[in-house]
Amino acid sequence: MSMNYASFIVKIVGQPKQTFPDNQTALTTILVKFSQNRNNEKSLGSIFQISIWGNLAYDVAQYYQINDYIVIEGYISIRENLFNKSFLTSTKQIEISVFKIYPFLLKSM
Repeated sequence: MSMNYASFIVKIVGQPKQTFPDNQTALTTILVKFSQNRNNEKSLGSIFQISIWGNLAYDVAQYYQINDYIVIEGYISIRENLFNKSFLTSTKQIEISVFKIYPFLLKSM
């Protein structure tokens, strides 16, 4: 088992966006945040992007929406931070490639 495989409960904070990078395979990206922050701080550090590929990407784009809580399982990677484009600092951002997703608490229920 890989060391960077993990599972989390997260809250969807951005509208799911579906694209087709190779004109065949669906890719859905979503901004999410960890479900609970210490001291209820509103921190950009707890917001990160998840990527879902293939058939699962269709389901996610169709059934999940902002303020839903989901359980995700996938591989963690690091990329350049989308929120801080400062030339003075080199910041990294977490991204998770999701392979399994489960509803936890849905807004529509």
